[in-house]
Amino acid sequence: MTTVGKTKPSIVVAGGGTAGHIEPALAVADALREKYDATVTALGTHRGLEVTLVPERGYDLRLIDPVPVPRKLSPRMLSLPAKVGRAVRQTRAIVRDVNADALIGFGGYVAAPAYLAARSEKLPFFVHEANARAGLANKLGVRLGGVGLNAVPGSGMPGDVVGIPIRSNLGGRRDGGDAQRGREKWGLAEQRQTLLITGGSQGAKRINDAVAGAVETLVDKGIQVLHAYGPRNDAPKEKLDGYVAVPYIDDMPAAYAVADLIVCRAGAMTVAEVTAANLPAVYIPLPHGNGEQGLNARDAVRAGAARVVRDADFDSAELERQVVGILNDASVYNAMASAAGRVGAGDVAAQIADRIISAVDSST
Repeated sequence: MTTVGKTKPSIVVAGGGTAGHIEPALAVADALREKYDATVTALGTHRGLEVTLVPERGYDLRLIDPVPVPRKLSPRMLSLPAKVGRAVRQTRAIVRDVNADALIGFGGYVAAPAYLAARSEKLPFFVHEANARAGLANKLGVRLGGVGLNAVPGSGMPGDVVGIPIRSNLGGRRDGGDAQRGREKWGLAEQRQTLLITGGSQGAKRINDAVAGAVETLVDKGIQVLHAYGPRNDAPKEKLDGYVAVPYIDDMPAAYAVADLIVCRAGAMTVAEVTAANLPAVYIPLPHGNGEQGLNARDAVRAGAARVVRDADFDSAELERQVVGILNDASVYNAMASAAGRVGAGDVAAQIADRIISAVDSST
């Protein structure tokens, strides 16, 4: 499949703020570039992780003003139309500058201006919803004429169910290059079981507090711990052989490959990546929002690949109980790892890339 009359299609991917919006956008960008030699431009704001993640992956990043939409009526709503208008104008200028053929958005502060700009420029555009419950910006995108793509059924946003696009290099084996790189990077021993703990790109105090009270026991039981505590949180005071604490993990393929078990939040992207890596998991869903994190983990839990612990119930004792109960029982661990392999989806990023290029061909 090739675009009509152009050697290189130009596609804009809009997904900023958190890794949950950025990583699926970059996964599709990778597929577009690798399969169709497309020129991909990423749209973001100065507030998000995209200012670091996107350039590191080798993509052109264009910034617009962020447009956070208040979830409740407040005086801030009065300034919203002007902010949206400015961001849409900025996005239209970018779309024209890169001679864009199509656009795909993944939610976040940049999504609504991106969809409005695509509609006004008469570009084919797509709306991907990773969470079990769709956000306001993505619902707007479909209402404006975007093609809805859902990770799971019942999100509240019309569209096909396609899954979550993830990077193609996340399924590395523990005896492969990713794992070796991880062991060298973090000083981990190959013969010891490894527990990966992360609270997401910003960290999670609840998880960090539980780790502080349990890490000594876990290390004494022969389990080494790689802990991403979050750049906005204080560094842990514990200094133990077998406990590696870092503010942020910038090489997730290596982290997944070296880990035997992960304890983490249940963001949609995290669940998809963990499952693709065949990792047993203990998820602690965020207790805020509309409950989507608990729903994100539902299929993995039903399949037997993961367990869920309520945030209110998660403490040092529960962390110890879950981790030791899984890693010290081979039958439990092997069953969870096997289930994770069955839950994983196919190459969603490539499938989405195919749909985008097909839409470009049809519109020319």
